[in-house]
Amino acid sequence: MAESIVWVEDEKALLEEGAHYLRQEGYEVYGASCCEEAYQLIAEHKPKLLLVDWMLPGGCSGLDLCKRNEQEWRIPVIMITAKGDEFDKVLALEIGADDYLAKPFGLRELSARMKALLRRTGRNMDTPSYHHASAAIVHRGALAIDPDRYRVEKEGQEIELTRTEFLLLWQLAQHPGRVYTRAHLMEAALGDDYLGFERTIDSHIRNLRRKLEEDPASPEYVLTVYGVGYKFA
Repeated sequence: MAESIVWVEDEKALLEEGAHYLRQEGYEVYGASCCEEAYQLIAEHKPKLLLVDWMLPGGCSGLDLCKRNEQEWRIPVIMITAKGDEFDKVLALEIGADDYLAKPFGLRELSARMKALLRRTGRNMDTPSYHHASAAIVHRGALAIDPDRYRVEKEGQEIELTRTEFLLLWQLAQHPGRVYTRAHLMEAALGDDYLGFERTIDSHIRNLRRKLEEDPASPEYVLTVYGVGYKFA
């Protein structure tokens, strides 16, 4: 059965060319030029992946769509945009994008990134490192981490994390005191198909601390091991 994709892009020529190519690759592609059209297509087709342009008409940006996705659907997202500097890439990842592709790009590269992301997200919930037979909630200090529902609570209050933030926290929290290099943590939590830049993990950890910690500058849970990587206290 073909994987369904919603591609949100206001450049008509790019959307038509890209959709034609991906359909030849075996995907069902539904195109939208703005957020409102995208919301309708997501509700109707329940896609496996979103391709989202940063700049969209109508007062709703790709970042706005990513934020709503994190709150409602949690569908894997590749952000596609002409904004290519490091700050923009980090911002997109912090908001909830799983990967980032700067224009101009090749359709073969887009297809490769889509396949890698679908493999990664498809197996994260099935690998032994993620699921235990009991699917028990893990308690670490004031934190309660529920792997079945992607839910984290601190002193009974839910903390909203992106998918990537949750998977990083889950990996670290399962092995308190174990030191992970960036590359090892990225592979263990996200899978060896992860195509992001290794240093983007610093952005995810920084955002995770901002949400979890009373004082992100002096973290209690996720600690930096200088010159090596990270560990859970």
